[in-house]
Amino acid sequence: MVASLDGFIARKDGSTGWLETSDEFDGGETLDPGFVEAFLEKIGCYVMGSRTYETALDFEAKGFGWAYGDKPVFVLTSRDLPRHRDTVEFHSGDLARFVNGHLRPRFRSIWFAGGGVVSGDCLRLGLADEVRYSILPVLIGDGVPFFAGLDKDTALHLAEVKAYKSGMVALCYHVRR
Repeated sequence: MVASLDGFIARKDGSTGWLETSDEFDGGETLDPGFVEAFLEKIGCYVMGSRTYETALDFEAKGFGWAYGDKPVFVLTSRDLPRHRDTVEFHSGDLARFVNGHLRPRFRSIWFAGGGVVSGDCLRLGLADEVRYSILPVLIGDGVPFFAGLDKDTALHLAEVKAYKSGMVALCYHVRR
């Protein structure tokens, strides 16, 4: 997921207009579409919260397309939401049981796409092996935190750092058990 430097994935009202930044870092890499395509190919399925799903639908309605291709998308919700694709399924209930009993046997790579509550739950429940955290060069002051509801420290190991021409910094951490 992408966050502001101060750790928010959206404003309190859910808006994400701040994602459009105009910074330029001369020493950064260009985001290679081939790298992105190869990375996305490794993902078996996506899991996200209802607000992240609604944001994805909003991006699609604005002409940005559906970011998840034809991969299965599991939306964690107890609300009645629109379903425009056969690849989207809704789930409510015990997240650990759903992941360990239903998803892990079927998918080699499960990508938790957010939001903050889902990210926090995955870490709190020991479901995450790695955290990919992309930071944009903007401070928004308040909003939806990247990781909500953590009730203990989670030790991480820095595995990769990349800086891009856009000013974005991409971090990859392995979760230490």
